[in-house]
Amino acid sequence: MKRRNPISGQWSPRPIEMLESPAYRELSQSAHRIISRIEIELAHHGGNDNGKLPVTYEDFHEYGVHRHSIAAAIREAAALGFIEVTKRGRGGNAESREPSLYRLTFAHDRNSRQSPPTHDWRKIKTQAAAAAVAQSARAACSPQSVANGVSRNRNRRRKSAPVPPSQTGTEKRNLPPPESGTTGSVQKPALLSISRVGERSEPTEPTLQPVREVAAPRTVPTTVSPQLRESMKRRGWVN
Repeated sequence: MKRRNPISGQWSPRPIEMLESPAYRELSQSAHRIISRIEIELAHHGGNDNGKLPVTYEDFHEYGVHRHSIAAAIREAAALGFIEVTKRGRGGNAESREPSLYRLTFAHDRNSRQSPPTHDWRKIKTQAAAAAVAQSARAACSPQSVANGVSRNRNRRRKSAPVPPSQTGTEKRNLPPPESGTTGSVQKPALLSISRVGERSEPTEPTLQPVREVAAPRTVPTTVSPQLRESMKRRGWVN
């Protein structure tokens, strides 16, 4: 009678000896996620290709490892003996880009009889030695890698900076013409008050217009004829 497997789905075994080891207890959270993501990749390959497992930086980032902590976490997990980077990847454009390949030192696969797990984490015997190895691995970054990271961050900031759109010929024609010396409106300077600050100004009296004198009526000599005198009265020259 065939025995049923009570575990449904894929699973990844880890030895209890490894879980109790000083190296495992010294792992950071980022290093734990690095190891777990490589275990997931081994399950995606059906338990095969241990040593040829391709995991990209984007895969680690999507699994929860901060982008700036990926390289240090990989060095830490490898120095403590849980993973091995069998092939270094390279960046660049889509044609030349290649991911790194990894091997789990504690995992069993279909080729375990010919190549059993090496369990490199057993080489670290004490907690102090594990702490020294992990700290040294996290800080051991080459100057070339630092320079490459600075260059990539600088290029990323340049690409993300918004570039103002250039004006087209139509937009330039719609702009108002510049004001010249003749067409521009000249603002008159404001009149300065000569009154002292805080002093109340007296109300000014209205200016009186000069009264226009009315000319006295002309007197007509008595020698004027009655017809001429009557005509002058009609015109208002004499009373």
